[in-house]
Amino acid sequence: MKNENLGIRAVCFGEVLWDNLPTGRKLGGAPLNVAYHLNKLGVFTEILSRMGSDDAGRDLRDLCVELGVPTTLLQWDEAHATSTVEVHIDEKRDVTYEIVFPVAWDFIEADEREISAVEQADFFVFGSLSTRHTPSYASLQRLLGVAQYKVLDINLRAPFYTKERILDLIAAADLVKMNAEELAFVSEWMELPSSLTDREKVAMLMQRYAVPEVLVTYGADGAVYHAQAGGFSYHFPAWKVEVQDTIGSGDSFLAAFLSLRCQQEREVSPEEILAFAATLSGFVTQSNGACPVYDASTINRFQWLNFLGKIG
Repeated sequence: MKNENLGIRAVCFGEVLWDNLPTGRKLGGAPLNVAYHLNKLGVFTEILSRMGSDDAGRDLRDLCVELGVPTTLLQWDEAHATSTVEVHIDEKRDVTYEIVFPVAWDFIEADEREISAVEQADFFVFGSLSTRHTPSYASLQRLLGVAQYKVLDINLRAPFYTKERILDLIAAADLVKMNAEELAFVSEWMELPSSLTDREKVAMLMQRYAVPEVLVTYGADGAVYHAQAGGFSYHFPAWKVEVQDTIGSGDSFLAAFLSLRCQQEREVSPEEILAFAATLSGFVTQSNGACPVYDASTINRFQWLNFLGKIG
């Protein structure tokens, strides 16, 4: 890993919030987590979202600035509060969420400034949760019409999704990222036979909705990258680490994946892309919260120590 400007631009669309954890308040929201890691990895990434004009919103913006996340596209809302989420972590370190509705990011606007930023971005990341309310969903539809490379991060948080809306988002995407449980839901909505393997399910999804790339994460079992070009499915195992919490591990995986997948100066192999994504995800999983502090030397040391552990 190198902390350098890669000459790539991105925009992440969706929720920004405070996660109320047992250990205290932490910055959160999948699109914001992805934006944080992309900026750490040298991809200039703006977060497009909306906060309440309240103390929580001002604190959120200030922390984004401190963490190096550009705030140009953060919007203020006089009528709705900044989002908060109650986070519960069980004895197995699995996480559940209580998400307030409605909040400021349910009313994200897409005017000339936002459209221009997305037009100029090399890729556009959007999460499914932020489409739960019509105003933000309508803004997303406008932005998808101008985006160059569209990355859908599926986050199914009951009751804030519908089958129809998720399938419409899949059809609009160039890359879909989901976990194994979300793939099971999508396959059921598509009325696919339960006897199919995950690889067969993904192949049918890619064919039916003309999706060029799909990324499926399996937690401790790693991830599989499916690409229509070349017709391959590539599996990479996860690092074996001591889990602190799983908050943001999938977000960091996606950010690391995109930072190499969208390289412009050199071609990067799927193995190198997934190895780096697994490394950053493993580091976040053994850290507290979704946005731990790190630099290139931190990740290089983590990767080297885990490599030595595998061969020792």
